[in-house]
Amino acid sequence: MALMLTLSANAQGFGQGFGQGQGQGQGQGQRFSPERFQAQLEEFITKEANLTTQEAAAFFPIYKEMAEKQRAVFMRQRNVARVKPADEQGCLKAIKEQDEIDLELKRIQQTYHLRFLETLSASKVYDILRAEEKFHRNMMRSWGRGPRPQQPQQGMPQR
Repeated sequence: MALMLTLSANAQGFGQGFGQGQGQGQGQGQRFSPERFQAQLEEFITKEANLTTQEAAAFFPIYKEMAEKQRAVFMRQRNVARVKPADEQGCLKAIKEQDEIDLELKRIQQTYHLRFLETLSASKVYDILRAEEKFHRNMMRSWGRGPRPQQPQQGMPQR
């Protein structure tokens, strides 16, 4: 679940840089649209978890609030992991900081799961979490299906 939220937040956070790939419903060469991604995510979760209009209206503002908090933490996480420190002390500090960030993400997730449960039944929240994971798996698969270079035939020299 944390991986899927990471993927979602990262996809939304650096969409323009990532976005030459194909997403669901996006043609080749179209830029990634965070708004389109969010709309597709909401539509998919609503359908997969069988949310009523009222349930969706109550759930998604809380979900978006959680995603915003997570996105801020993900940006810190990316900065920590960007460059390997030059010495052992720096590496130790980076590892500890990464661990603290992971715990912070889990605390955010736990806090918001409890908020979801104040609004929806446990079975609905469970279905939402499974739907979110499924959406992100499908999205990553579709991004991985971008145009592939042609493989040279056996015996043919490569250029």
